[in-house]
Amino acid sequence: MSQASTSSSDHLTGHCLCGKVGMTSNSGTLHAEVCHCGMCRKWSGGPYLAVSAGTDVTFSGEEYVSRFSSSDWGERGFCKNCGTHLFYFLKPTGQYIVPAGLLDQENQLEMAQQIFIDKKPAYYAFSNDTKNLTEEEVFAQFAP
Repeated sequence: MSQASTSSSDHLTGHCLCGKVGMTSNSGTLHAEVCHCGMCRKWSGGPYLAVSAGTDVTFSGEEYVSRFSSSDWGERGFCKNCGTHLFYFLKPTGQYIVPAGLLDQENQLEMAQQIFIDKKPAYYAFSNDTKNLTEEEVFAQFAP
């Protein structure tokens, strides 16, 4: 997932299915993004609908958070008790990207962008008018 550009941050809250893990962000956005890459689809069972929670993120119930290093640049977190997906953590920037459904503010979200659009399988499509980035464009945006 990429960083959505916003002029201000939103306070975000959420929790896992069993309630043992809570999340609070003071640096998030209400712009939902969709990732169509193979790893996100494998992890989430479909396109990953997510929100940038930024870097000012805290978790309660940290003893229930399990982390999986899925690549050199990313780490995925989930609740050890109920299995809820909690975040994608971008290692180079310290940014958390959280599932849209995790948030208490889910009904306030606006879909802003789809990434890895060239990796999207043909069996689904969104009708939202969004910015779309290919795999090459995503990696070019974050290249050093």
